[in-house]
Amino acid sequence: MAVIVTDAGFEDDGFNAPWVAFDPDAEDPAARPEAVVAAGAGLDLPNTVAAEDLRPYLSATAIRVTFPSFADGRGFTIARSLRLMGYEGRLRAQGHVLADQYAQARRCGFDEVEIDADLAARQPEDQWRARANWRAHDYQARLRASV
Repeated sequence: MAVIVTDAGFEDDGFNAPWVAFDPDAEDPAARPEAVVAAGAGLDLPNTVAAEDLRPYLSATAIRVTFPSFADGRGFTIARSLRLMGYEGRLRAQGHVLADQYAQARRCGFDEVEIDADLAARQPEDQWRARANWRAHDYQARLRASV
């Protein structure tokens, strides 16, 4: 069972639409950009996709970027690129994101993080909530406070 992490802590998944795997060469009409957007489905992305390939999906309701390893930060780049291109929908990181990376995920543009129950047990809600005030604890805020 997946656990959704937001600034408020652990929550149930409130996204009830289906997730469609990203496939730029999809023969299945339901996986084409216009169909995904029109159906209100979420787009499931690997962290290897080039952000530029996502332009047709900028009006998608939700985009979920997979993190296969906590040491692989390509998903952060995708999130930042999507936001810079004007994406305003729900942006979710999924997989091996650690509580220590939550503030970075939020700064890059993710709205939430989806983790599995095992990771939630190893890193309980209080560890995630300790990083929920991500705007107040960045480098620039610390610098301003020291002057």
